[in-house]
Amino acid sequence: MTPDAVAVVVPVHDEADLLDRCLAALTTALEHTGQTHPGVRIAPIVVLDACTDASEVIARSWPVRTLRIDARCVGAARRAGVAEALDELGDVPPARTWIATTDGDSVVPPNWLSHQLDLHAAGAEVVLGTVRPDFADLTARHAAHWIATHHPGNPAGNVHGANLGLSGEVYLAAGGFADLDEHEDVELVRGARAVGARVVATDHNEVVTSGRFDGRTPGGYAAFVRATHARLSDRHDVSGVRTIAAPQHE
Repeated sequence: MTPDAVAVVVPVHDEADLLDRCLAALTTALEHTGQTHPGVRIAPIVVLDACTDASEVIARSWPVRTLRIDARCVGAARRAGVAEALDELGDVPPARTWIATTDGDSVVPPNWLSHQLDLHAAGAEVVLGTVRPDFADLTARHAAHWIATHHPGNPAGNVHGANLGLSGEVYLAAGGFADLDEHEDVELVRGARAVGARVVATDHNEVVTSGRFDGRTPGGYAAFVRATHARLSDRHDVSGVRTIAAPQHE
């Protein structure tokens, strides 16, 4: 079932260096969705959470709605963004609404949202997309490790707020994003599973996220990248390949 409307939420905390790239890619993806799923209303919301840099100026240069909050909390930012988007969409019922999230340091592919909607039409109620670090931010050995341990067509089903979609009905039944400093995405998906939602993992709309070592949440994707780099640096064999599980969070 193709929804009538989509809420797209991007939490941002001081992402001026990466936000232009993020919103350029998001705009392309939304335009693509307009071609593949004509008639679907889309409400993109950028949540500017305690930003002290030029993030707001950058966001306002793109065709998105902005919302300022001062929570310094990614869970609160996603939750506020979803509420704002649903309010903008008005009387579209939750069962006819899809919610998609990414991050301000991430670049979505053109088919990012359209692929989620296609999976939803095929019965998915939660879509877990893959992410990969920007190889430009990694050492050659680290990039080679990532390629060697991630096989196309075999997504692990990890939860990443940078590439997540779910039906509005399931979102509400699961309690929405909690006001957590990290793992808000994992907790939401855990709640969705608890209410019996059909969860589908895919790597056909992989998102590229920053490969930085210091992220906006203490245990987020940046911590995983940093830990992987440290483990590879400590190894003395020449292969540079060791399976290190990706995090269940962003």
